[in-house]
Order: sequence, then C-alpha cells, then structure tokens
Amino acid sequence: MQIYNFNISKNEFNTDYMALIKKCRGKYPVFGENSYVAETATIIGDMVCGKDCSFWFNSVIRADVHYVKLGDKVNVQDGAIVHCTYKKHPTNIGNNVSIGHNAIVHGCTIHDNVLIGMGAIVMDNVVVHEGSIIAAGAVVLENTIVEAGSVYAGVPAKKVKSVDKELANNQIKRIADSYVKYSSWYDQE
Repeated sequence: MQIYNFNISKNEFNTDYMALIKKCRGKYPVFGENSYVAETATIIGDMVCGKDCSFWFNSVIRADVHYVKLGDKVNVQDGAIVHCTYKKHPTNIGNNVSIGHNAIVHGCTIHDNVLIGMGAIVMDNVVVHEGSIIAAGAVVLENTIVEAGSVYAGVPAKKVKSVDKELANNQIKRIADSYVKYSSWYDQE
C-alpha cells in the first residue's frame, strides 16, 4: 500500500509525505481551493470540503459509511475525528467552524461560526446552531439541539450561558482565520 499526500495548490500527489487520502466505496475525498492536509491526517471516502480548510496532524475524516460535508474555513485540529452513522446520520459542517484538538464530531450538523472545544464530543443527530460554543470536554448527547449564540458545557452538556452573537461570531471567525494563516506557513515549506 502506498500512502500519499495530495498537494492541493499544485494538484498533484507527493510521496514524500504520509497523509492517507483514500477512496472508499468508489468515492475519493474532494478538497476546496487552498486546503491544507498535514502529513499524518487521514481522510477517507465521501468527504467534500470548501475552500481554506485545514486538516491537522493525526486528524481523521472517515466518510466511509455516510458523507461528510464541510463548508469554507473549517479547521479540524490535531487528533480530532469526524465520522458519521451508517445509513442514518451524515455529518454536515458549515463555514468558519473550528473543531478543537481531540474532539469527536459524529453524525451531526454544525452550522456556521461554531467552535467545538478541545476534547468535546458531539454525538449523532445533534444540531449546533450558529454562533455557538461547545466547551472543552463537553459531551453533547444524541438528538440535542444547541441554541444559536449559546455555550454548552459539561457531561452531559447543558446550556450554561448565552453569548453576544456578534462577539461570538467575531471570536469564532478570528480563530477560523488564524488557522488559514497557520496552514499557509506549511505551504511555504
């Protein structure tokens, strides 16, 4: 088995790296313009992302049993896992979404301008509305609807406060923009 890293900007495979980008059930991942894939990321199957996305070290996108769709400026940070549920729940992620280190996002819908904190778990059929923050370590149980402009924390996660929508969106956008900048540092190598 050969392992390749797909250089998005040059539209070519580079065998000097070890990212695993793999076809599954006849579908290859599709990357938007200016996307970054770290050497140890794993991206499999029916995944489509928008422009300026980044997939960091040891992140996994497993679109084998259903599709995973990501908008623009989504960053999947180190060790995070995005998966779905066979024949039941795809994973849909909007624009300007940051998925923190070691988070798990599974078979759910994440709207625009959302921060999923480090180590958080977002389970099947959850809907996280715009401008929301899932706190680090939170476990958002199956079928939960996260209100727009709110912070959910704890195990199981509950709403702990509302946040000013403009403030939340600005902070979340700043983080998403920062990850576009960070990924540009690696493209220069």
